[in-house]
Amino acid sequence: MRIAHITDIHATPDNGNLGRLRRVIRWLESLAPDLLVVTGDLVDDGWYEGYAIVEAELMRAQCHLLMLPGNADSREAMRHVWQETMRWPLCGALHFSDVINGVPVIGIDTTLPGETRGDIAPHLTWLTEKLASFTQPALIFTHHHLFRCGIAPIDEVMCGGDAAFWQVIAGNPVAPLAVCSGHVHRSMSTTISGVPTYICGSICPANPLWLDESRIPPVTDPAGLMIYDLRGGGLVASQVSV
Repeated sequence: MRIAHITDIHATPDNGNLGRLRRVIRWLESLAPDLLVVTGDLVDDGWYEGYAIVEAELMRAQCHLLMLPGNADSREAMRHVWQETMRWPLCGALHFSDVINGVPVIGIDTTLPGETRGDIAPHLTWLTEKLASFTQPALIFTHHHLFRCGIAPIDEVMCGGDAAFWQVIAGNPVAPLAVCSGHVHRSMSTTISGVPTYICGSICPANPLWLDESRIPPVTDPAGLMIYDLRGGGLVASQVSV
């Protein structure tokens, strides 16, 4: 079971990010993953007609697709393009919950309309119920990151309700395989309550690793994605640059 994770395309008609997406999808065609998860910020600047172009690129991966919105997205516009495929609720948050090749996969829509930050707190009851329905460890996806990445401007708009989220995770009898997100435009990882927690690199140009206000390193990162390889009950996560 191989799961590909991409995030933060931020496509516009003229910013070059669709070209970066095409290169990533071309690379994915050679891997042939079982599932592609996209965790939001598909377009920028309200270019919602671009969703159809992004959809055409994603379909080239020729695998099962699951998707969440990011803070730059429109739930309504995404429903218009992907409702038949995603079968989201007809109103409210665009969560997903599925079992792919025996692996539970949960996506939580943490977006707040009109805001850059996110909040998972309103959805923790839904998450608790979903986790309780599975006897196998799940992979959990969000757009907004759930641990402080150390880049101050990004952490100001991270996911609210993170402490309550980790309490839910710690209290569930079956620990998730991993928690995976985007939003930071840079690949990072940590472990919280024994759970591997990943931030996927972005399709769009990366943010600098700005860990100190007095020092801003140059940005040289190509488009990034994550591959989660699940075999024998374990998970190996690979960061890939294209």
